[in-house]
Amino acid sequence: MRILAALAVCCLLPVAGCAPQQKAEGPARGDLKLVHADEPIGPIEAAVVTSSAKVDLGKMLFFEPRLSKSGFISCNSCHNLGLGGSDGLPSSIGHKWQLGPINSPTVLNAKYAVAQFWDGRAKDLVEQAGGPIANPGEMASTHDLADQVLQSMPEYVALFKGVYGTDTIAIAQVQDAIAAFESTLVTPNSRFDKWLYGDDTALTAEEMEGYKLFKDKGCTSCHNGPGVGNGSFQKFGVYKPFVTKASPQGRFDVTKDPKDRMVFKVPTLRNVQLTAPYLHDGSRWTITEAVQLMAELQLNATLTPEETAKVVAFLKALTGEQPQVTHPILPPSNENTPKPVRT
Repeated sequence: MRILAALAVCCLLPVAGCAPQQKAEGPARGDLKLVHADEPIGPIEAAVVTSSAKVDLGKMLFFEPRLSKSGFISCNSCHNLGLGGSDGLPSSIGHKWQLGPINSPTVLNAKYAVAQFWDGRAKDLVEQAGGPIANPGEMASTHDLADQVLQSMPEYVALFKGVYGTDTIAIAQVQDAIAAFESTLVTPNSRFDKWLYGDDTALTAEEMEGYKLFKDKGCTSCHNGPGVGNGSFQKFGVYKPFVTKASPQGRFDVTKDPKDRMVFKVPTLRNVQLTAPYLHDGSRWTITEAVQLMAELQLNATLTPEETAKVVAFLKALTGEQPQVTHPILPPSNENTPKPVRT
């Protein structure tokens, strides 16, 4: 399953016409007060679970490979929670070993995104969750077949009834439960967030200098708010076109409006050191390469090696606490469970 939510570091530095900056927001965390509340970047807050039963069910479905036609691919295949919520590949591998057209962005902190998928065609995590299941290049199943697979297992029927109060499993419930789990996949307490809360020892001098450069160069005009991005759509390739063999063209693929060609969602830079390779085509394998390329394409500027190193140091300080998720034990298939098809 792929949450094609953002252009992974594609807009790492600012582009023309960025949306107004989101201010740092968020309540005091326990006994801690948000000291640097005027910064353009806000902290990631810990997940608040309102229904543990729904989240637990969503976790099972996130790891459930039988939602795919082959019985082999799960959401975690492309959004591996042990790899920063991505898969470490230029593009994900789908049904029958098909190579996807685009790099799979992280699922971590996806709840902060203004919309989902690279082109923003899904309004939220719930709407997004149904896409990969029926995508012939990804999980290659159908919503009806996914429902049948789950309905065949009494354990799932009981779990869905406990959460949704019905004996009949529907894809809308599947999507809702997966989204509930994904909403808990946040990464609070990065060293940068600790600085926001007043710990002046949390960042090194180099990281602080990198953050100052990040602001002074204008990066926060697009990369702002808790997600350090994901809040707007922007043109990729302002001063120079980005040359790629990848076919996706961003919002244009949804709207067919020529002005939306190569307009992608600004990515989150949270945990960026964990989510290589970068850009929508997965063509850059280091943060350094991505930073330098974005300076050229988006700013018409060349950063010195020292400036680049400082910005990279700051970006690494955005790595937060990773979700501690225990792989669930899934219900066994039985004679009524539709068999996987690998062809």
